[in-house]
Order: sequence, then structure tokens, then C-alpha cells
Amino acid sequence: MFVAIASDHGGFPLKKHLAAFLEKEGHMVIDRGCNDETSVDYPDYAALVAQDILAGNAEFGILVCGTGIGMSIMANRHPGVRAALVHRDEYAKLSREHNDANVICLGGRFTTPADAERFVKIFLSTAFEGGRHQRRVEKLDAC
Repeated sequence: MFVAIASDHGGFPLKKHLAAFLEKEGHMVIDRGCNDETSVDYPDYAALVAQDILAGNAEFGILVCGTGIGMSIMANRHPGVRAALVHRDEYAKLSREHNDANVICLGGRFTTPADAERFVKIFLSTAFEGGRHQRRVEKLDAC
């Protein structure tokens, strides 16, 4: 599966770790930066991953900033992108099952590499339930 990933400087160490983890798991990684811990603007990188999702270049996206909040705000400004800020296993699972989230956002300053791996694995392996959730997702995408 193709996964687009990006971070700002606050999320760079975790992004780098997750990119290697994804490749080890057999995924094709589209790394949109940043490339070190030099200060950058997170909206620029969230937009690149959102564009990959919308263009069909990636099935899923991963965004990491210091808290995950800024990345999720920016990604969700793109109709058709459904970004979820995840900090528990249940959030990773339910964001896929109920919201058909296609981008997972993580806080690099608050998420351990082991937790991030687990969240991403759950997120990528959980299917959307559809059914009663489908009409809600359609309303999200209509905005």
C-alpha cells in the first residue's frame, strides 16, 4: 500500500522512525518532508500529504507535528481528506471504522515510537464499516 507521510520539525524524529517502520512492513512510503529538525511551517507539509490522498497517489497519510493538532486542522481543510488525531488504540480503530479517516495525525512530542507503530498498524489494517456511518462520511465530504 502507498502511504504518504510528512512532519514539521517537532514531529521529524517520529516521522523518520515511522517511515522506516512502514517500509519494513512492506508499504511504499511517499516522504513529503521535512528532512531535519530545522523550523518549518506545518501547513505546507500537511497540504502535500492531503494532495497525495486526493490525487490517488497514496491510500493513506500520516502527519506528525509536535501535538498533531495543527496537522489535523490543516489536513481537514481539504474536502475528501478525513484526518484523525490519534493518541489511543481505540481512536485509531474507530476513526477508520466510523469516520473512514484516511489520514492519521500524531503528536511527536507526546507519542512514543512503540505507541505510534501500534496506532499506525491498527489504522492501516482497520476497514470502514460503512452502513449507518456512510451517510455521515458523505456529509463530511460535502462540506
